[in-house]
Amino acid sequence: MTTQTKPIEAYSLPTPNGQKVHVMLEELGVPWTYHRIDISKGEQFKPEFLAISPNNKIPAIVDPEGPGGAPISVFESGAILKYLAQKFGKFYPTDTRAQVKVDEWLFWQVGGFGPMLGQNNHFSVYAPEKIPYAIKRYSEETLRLFKVLDTQLKDKDFIAGDISIADFAAIGWAQSWERYGATKADYPHVHAWLERMAARPATVRGLEYGKA
Repeated sequence: MTTQTKPIEAYSLPTPNGQKVHVMLEELGVPWTYHRIDISKGEQFKPEFLAISPNNKIPAIVDPEGPGGAPISVFESGAILKYLAQKFGKFYPTDTRAQVKVDEWLFWQVGGFGPMLGQNNHFSVYAPEKIPYAIKRYSEETLRLFKVLDTQLKDKDFIAGDISIADFAAIGWAQSWERYGATKADYPHVHAWLERMAARPATVRGLEYGKA
């Protein structure tokens, strides 16, 4: 396994997308440093942050010990998870078929589960104008996606079979199930998975990192 001497620099917040990277770094047990990007103060638009995250979104990382020993920056949470998994040889399989399964669920999260729950939250809670059509659309899509996840977990302990970056990608969003009306009775396999994830100390540390 690759060793890390210098800390990985994580530019982030304890949001569902930031938590993915916090959980991954804690699960890997590698040295890392947390840099809070205060979006309420516009720090995401500072040139030094845009240099590593041109989409002005958290999270982003800088690995001072990147390929060939030279620093590398990575933005977008899914890309960060894959980079770290492949660098350290953990939480991402070596078999091609197994990799495809992890990638499917990783991309399912970054392309659907996260964005749809985010839109649900926006229109239901934060939008200055409550638009019934938008609230209904995103609420229904949220529960549909929870059902997709529940079905996938019906006969599995973790999303792609073994614990992987697919689980770390989804956990920050899924843990807020009550907000979206995803009851234990309707989504029992999701809730069993959440309990398994909550039994992992490193995952819990990652989810809580930066909240204080």
